[in-house]
Amino acid sequence: MNSVGEACTELKREYDQCFNRWFAETFLRGERGADPCGQLFRRYQLCVQKAIKEKDIPIEGLEFMGPSKGKAESSS
Repeated sequence: MNSVGEACTELKREYDQCFNRWFAETFLRGERGADPCGQLFRRYQLCVQKAIKEKDIPIEGLEFMGPSKGKAESSS
């Protein structure tokens, strides 16, 4: 599946490959440790945010999962 922005599609593929490899080869074997794909995810996330702004996609009222959502819920 392509990303919301054409410029982000390759970053998405790289992240998906990294995550799938980590999940199958590390996580499912019970190994826990640092996320080797975090940098790729952050680059992809920034690209998607930029594409959403450029395409003027309305996102008001949508709930997103992510670090800020968890912090807001835990601080209540």
